[in-house]
Amino acid sequence: MTAPEYHEPHSGGPAPLEGTLSEQKERFERLVLPHLDAAYNLARWITRNDHDAQDVVQEAVLRAYRFFGGLRGEARPWLLAIVRNSCFTWLQINRPADMAGFDDRVIELHPMDEESPEVLAMRSLDRRMLNEAIAALPTQFREVLILRELEDLSYKEIARVIDAPIGTVMSRLARARRLLAESARVISNASVPQVNK
Repeated sequence: MTAPEYHEPHSGGPAPLEGTLSEQKERFERLVLPHLDAAYNLARWITRNDHDAQDVVQEAVLRAYRFFGGLRGEARPWLLAIVRNSCFTWLQINRPADMAGFDDRVIELHPMDEESPEVLAMRSLDRRMLNEAIAALPTQFREVLILRELEDLSYKEIARVIDAPIGTVMSRLARARRLLAESARVISNASVPQVNK
């Protein structure tokens, strides 16, 4: 199994940037750098380590700068796609066990009621337990949940980041929410003191 690859805009190397070097740098700083927090947040949740996330984001930003001439559309999903792919490349090299079971083609079509008991229980959880539950999700579900719920990307933007159809995004998000709700229920039940009769 291989991690998803980042498709560079031109197979012959970086796309040429137009304008002077200082204009290129200024445009990159204006369009891409405001999204570094989102990039780090996604990398942190995928790698599950602050230091590793910093390394991955640094590499991803260098790659983004190198291929900045190929930017089409919004900078945020473009950068997050590069970060995501950099994370998977890093994981494949440094922690291949984290990629075990990752299948980019997993599709499950079970919508979840936003006001269901599972969602309501999930919302009532303590932040620390919620973070632990999110971190325990398989990568393909954790990433869409982070992109939607924490980074507030649209389904279309998420589809662009993970290079998948919108239907896949929707089904992964539904599955991620259901898995998170199940995990929350287990954590919640484990934290309730049992009374002996």
